[in-house]
Formats: sequence, structure tokens, C-alpha cells
Amino acid sequence: MNAHTLRRCNWKFEELRPNIMGIDTVVPLLDGRHVPYVFLDNGASTPSFRHAFEIMGEFMPFYSGVHRGTGFKSILATQVYDEAHDIAGEFVGADLENNTVIFVKNTTEAVNKLAYRCDWREGDVVITTMMEHHSDDLPWRRHAKVVHVGVDDKGFLDMDELRAMFETHRGHVRFLAATGASNITGIVNPVHEMAALAHANDAYMFVDAAQLAPHRGIDVRPDDDPGHIDFIAYSAHKMYAPFGIGVLVGPKKFFAEGEPDMVGGGVVDLVETDFVAYSAPPAREEAGSPNVPGAVALAAAIHMLRRVGMDRIAAHEHQLVSYAIGKMKEVPGLRIFGPVEEHELGSKVGVISFDMEGVPHAKVAAILNAEGGIGVRNGCFCAHPYIKRLLQVDDDAAKELTDEILSGDRTNIPGMVRASFGCYNNHDDADRLVEMLHRIATGDFHGDYELHRRSGTYWPKDFDYDFSSSFPHFSFRPTTEITDFTEAS
Repeated sequence: MNAHTLRRCNWKFEELRPNIMGIDTVVPLLDGRHVPYVFLDNGASTPSFRHAFEIMGEFMPFYSGVHRGTGFKSILATQVYDEAHDIAGEFVGADLENNTVIFVKNTTEAVNKLAYRCDWREGDVVITTMMEHHSDDLPWRRHAKVVHVGVDDKGFLDMDELRAMFETHRGHVRFLAATGASNITGIVNPVHEMAALAHANDAYMFVDAAQLAPHRGIDVRPDDDPGHIDFIAYSAHKMYAPFGIGVLVGPKKFFAEGEPDMVGGGVVDLVETDFVAYSAPPAREEAGSPNVPGAVALAAAIHMLRRVGMDRIAAHEHQLVSYAIGKMKEVPGLRIFGPVEEHELGSKVGVISFDMEGVPHAKVAAILNAEGGIGVRNGCFCAHPYIKRLLQVDDDAAKELTDEILSGDRTNIPGMVRASFGCYNNHDDADRLVEMLHRIATGDFHGDYELHRRSGTYWPKDFDYDFSSSFPHFSFRPTTEITDFTEAS
């Protein structure tokens, strides 16, 4: 697969946008018009590269169960699947002699697997940060004491507090677990500096790279480098291959000890009625029939990103974010969270979170969709502590909000609106967003938006989509039956 892809493709940056599936999709608006859709929710999931989808399609006639099959298709599928592991590890610079690549469903499963597989001791501590997605917080809480490093008013990590935490918990810290880039402010953490600090305190470094991998080149560095990242995870669905696969990379010796978190077919070398010999990693950690097509698509997407060049993608993103923020600063009553000054934007991926004075974040998002054909996201983005810190929600207000939410009323739930850019977005997309934000700020919108207290969402009265005209092969419930919006990692 790799050799075929290399022969076939020498991708250029200009080819990224036309290679996005659905880039020309037209959507209906409240006023009856149809416009090209602007997708600015890439931080949740990206669309697929057409190339990744096509390569997956070319593989499908050869799809078969992998490992131990003796037929041609099984042998071919096994080789492709195993090679995809190598491609996923090479993408982050891992030494595959000493490290293994484990395929999972997503980053969330990767963190849960890692947390389960550690040989925890009494009194162990995990240091994480206030910036984290819940997926890099909640799994650790099941096994150890978790402490959270604070952030400043812009959302940057407090490195002095991190050092102090290692002193406070000296001898007990097993992991420092941190996001590579925030899904709210886009801030990129100094993960190698953090790793060196972890190693100086005999702790492992784990990086949640779900938001970092699509935007920046990653090098975990050699195993003997003080700044080496011991474990790293990322998701295909955030890097243009949304076909249900994720990646966890870490030391072979770590996963060669103890029992895997899931057991069954594919994880063993030998089973007796009273004895089990587990396979070597990664097979040991990949119970059941694996997602071979997803692995193929991920490998194709990785190849495309690397051939275009992650440095080129980062430069484009920096310029686009700078342009968008400059325009957004002109919108009356709009506040942007996180880095906004030009000298700060080099430490930020393509995520811009904001709110608008006098207009609830959920209503802003609804208007952008229904009257602008622009897809964004609003809410707390599965990072509630970070949102409350950035919004400066004090303890008393937080308690009141908690009581309201638990009673089933999300009317006052804190949050922001997030526009998250992908490598294919351009100035026209940013201009469409800013134009609609100006309209919202000046009250130049037409819908009568009704609040749904249970979900905290808004929807224009007497309006609904006819999804069957877009996708006739499915049965749809009414659009207005909106429940809750969460964000997977």
C-alpha cells in the first residue's frame, strides 16, 4: 500500500481543498436559499480526504480477516494492516524497535487503555492540567489521585505551578498527562520541556495529540532524549480519515507486562483451561477483529499530510488564523479567548473560541447555521474546568449552574462558540464567518429563535430541515428534538 501510494501521489498544498469530500455541498437556509456550506467544526471531526476514501475503496475488494488466514486476501490484508501500524508510528517519529503502535477506536479509548494498563501503586499521582479534554482527565481518576495544573487568564499553562506540583508530590507521580494543543484556545503546550520535567521526577509523559496531530509535525524524539514523549495518542477522525480508528504509541515493554484491558480472540498465543499465554504487543492489545479499512484510510491520510508537508500546513494555518482574528476584532461586542496578538499566534493551532455580548453562545451558533450555512460548535467542548476558568466563573456561580443543570435546565450553561479551521479552509471561509458575526452583532438576522431549556440549544420557530432530500436512504426524526452536544476525542 505504501509503495503504491508513493508512486501515485506527489501532493501539493493547493490540492488539499479540492480533495475534501463534501467541499461543494450546498445546504438550505432559513430564508429558502441554498448556499455552499462552510465547515468550521474541524476540531470535533474533519471531513475525509477524497484520496483516503478512494484508497480505502481500492482495498475493499481484498478485505479479509487479518493474521493467521492462509488465503491470498488474508495475507494481503495482514501485510497492509501491519504496515499501517508502522506508518502511524513513523508519523510521530517513534522508534519502532522499542515502541509499539496500538490501534484503538479513538484517543479516548487510547487514554483509557493506557490508564488501565499501568501497574498502579498505593499513593500514585497523575499530574494533568486544567486545559484537558475530559478524555485526558476522567480515565486517570479511576486509578490514581489526579491533580490539575492551573492556567493564566489567557489559558496558557502555569509552568511554575507544574514544577511546584512535582515538588509537592515528589516520589509519587507516575504520569504527567497533557494535551498537545487545546481544543478551546488552540494553545500548543511545550510538551518536550514538560517531558524533561517528568523524567527528572521518574514519571512517564503522555501527550493527547488529538488536536495537535492534524496541525503540526510531531517528533516524540529518541527514547534516551530527556524530552522524549513516552506515550502519545491521536485520532484519525480529526485528521481527514473519519473511519473509526485511533492510535496509541508507547514502549513495548510497558504493554508486554500484565493483562490487556480487553481479552478474547487475537490477543493470545496459547489458551488452556487453566492457563493463558498472551501475544506480544500490539496484538496483545487489539482484541477482536480489527478495523482494517480504517487503518488503510488513516495511512493514506498520513501519507497525504506528510507529502504536502506539516510545516506548510502550519504556515497556512498561522496566516489564516491571524487573518480571521484580525477581522473578528472588528465585530462589535465580540470577545476572543486565548492568544489574540500576532506575537502569540505561533503557539496556537487553528482554533478560535469566542462569545458575543448580549447573545447566548448557543443562539450565535444556531444563527450561523440557519442563516449563514456555517457549521461551528458551541458549549464547553468536553473541557468544563478550562471553560469555567477562562470565563472566570466563581465557585458560587458554578454551584448554582451545577444545580440547574442537574435539575434538567441548561438555560444558563456557560460556554463559547468555536470556529476550528482545517488545512483546507481559506480566507473566503473566514470572511463568510465574519460577515455573519457582524449581522448577529447588529441584530440583522431574521429568525425567531426559541430556547430549549433541557438541551440549552436554540432553534428558529416554524423551521425544520427536510433531510430526506439530501440523504433519502434514511429515516429522520424532527430536527428540533435536540438533546445534548458533546465532543469526542
